[in-house]
Amino acid sequence: QVQLVESGGGLVQAGGSLRLSCAASGRTISRNAMGWFRQAPGKEREFVAYINWSGSATYYADSVKGRFTISRDNAKNTVYLQMNSLKPEDTAVYYCTAGRGVGNLATPYFEDEYEYWGQGTQVTVSS
Repeated sequence: QVQLVESGGGLVQAGGSLRLSCAASGRTISRNAMGWFRQAPGKEREFVAYINWSGSATYYADSVKGRFTISRDNAKNTVYLQMNSLKPEDTAVYYCTAGRGVGNLATPYFEDEYEYWGQGTQVTVSS
């Protein structure tokens, strides 16, 4: 079992930055692909970013490309999401998730590719 705990959310003005962290416990996630999803009020959860197990490949939703950066530190069993140039439409609960099995994911934008989920951290961007 893997437990994921997100932190770093909060209230920020438009144009500002936040860095989310996702700390894993229970076992190492060094062989798991990892992802971030988000859910805004009244909307379905959507894909944000993906990083493969080694950190050599990343993939982003078009809405965040060029503004968000996903990274990982396998020695710390932690994944990060650096969010810059935040917009009010980025307001959501952000979830960290670990991919099923080991290795890379074929379709990282699908929730079914992921097995473990954190409880989420709220990000609110004011205009």
